[in-house]
Amino acid sequence: MIQSKRGVHYQIIDGKLYRQSNCMCEGIEHFLLRIIKQLPNIDLVINVRDYPQVPKYYSLDQQWPIFSFSKESKKFADLIYPAWTFWSGGPALDIYPNGIGRWDQRSQSLIRKQNQLPWSKKKSIAFFRGSRTSHHRDPLIHLSRSHPDLINASYTKNQAWKSKADTLGEEPAQTVPFEEHCHYRYLINAHGVAASFRFKHLFLCRSLVLNIESDWIEFFYPPLKKWMHFVPVDRNLNDLLKVLEFLEQNQLIASRIAKRGFDFIKKELTLKKIECYWLNLLLQYSDRLIAYRPNHPDSNMILIYK
Repeated sequence: MIQSKRGVHYQIIDGKLYRQSNCMCEGIEHFLLRIIKQLPNIDLVINVRDYPQVPKYYSLDQQWPIFSFSKESKKFADLIYPAWTFWSGGPALDIYPNGIGRWDQRSQSLIRKQNQLPWSKKKSIAFFRGSRTSHHRDPLIHLSRSHPDLINASYTKNQAWKSKADTLGEEPAQTVPFEEHCHYRYLINAHGVAASFRFKHLFLCRSLVLNIESDWIEFFYPPLKKWMHFVPVDRNLNDLLKVLEFLEQNQLIASRIAKRGFDFIKKELTLKKIECYWLNLLLQYSDRLIAYRPNHPDSNMILIYK
């Protein structure tokens, strides 16, 4: 039985794509349609919510293969697919009312911006803007308020905002376009409800990414290495000030890490390689995990592509 309650049920049958109705899944279906002729007949369930669906404490007969865009790697067994935001959607913000936009277009905009801001012209400060989607971000905001000369971190308003209490007693800050992040030498990434959508964008400023450690991952996280592509920070932030002091005293090291992070994302996170990842993911899923091959679409499925 397909566990469609945990996500959107898709079927690929004889090169045609079917899914259950009522899903705004353009960013997923773009990639599926690009590779559909290379795929066998398969059933799959794709979770489009923030939270993963397959806890590792489930017994094996309960661990249905569900695809999610991110997960806490120590707690969940979901299969990770590239988030729909590479093509469309993403968090709707006041400056991005329809979502952040296509990754290829946004990445080119960021690359153009960073070309105008070499390392020597960036502000020597650690920067963060984001909403309070997780209390794990609170220590960063408090640390910024006590060390404004080193850290510029503030909460913006989100849909759940009701009063200044939701932004730790201050008025919400203005949302800052990703391109404007490039003015800062150090950019802080912190997970929210799930893995942060901003992570990949920060690298393309060719600033040094400070990643607050977390078990949340997306598909491209594993090849990124600490102190090679980014600098890790303890989740309690006890070491953040010392890390910033070290980086300020070792600018050559800092700038080289920033460049390696930039080069990795620019080279490895192209739409073509994301398409290849989708193909390999579904072929391995078909070969290793699924014995059943659908021959006819279920009665509740609609045809997406002939």
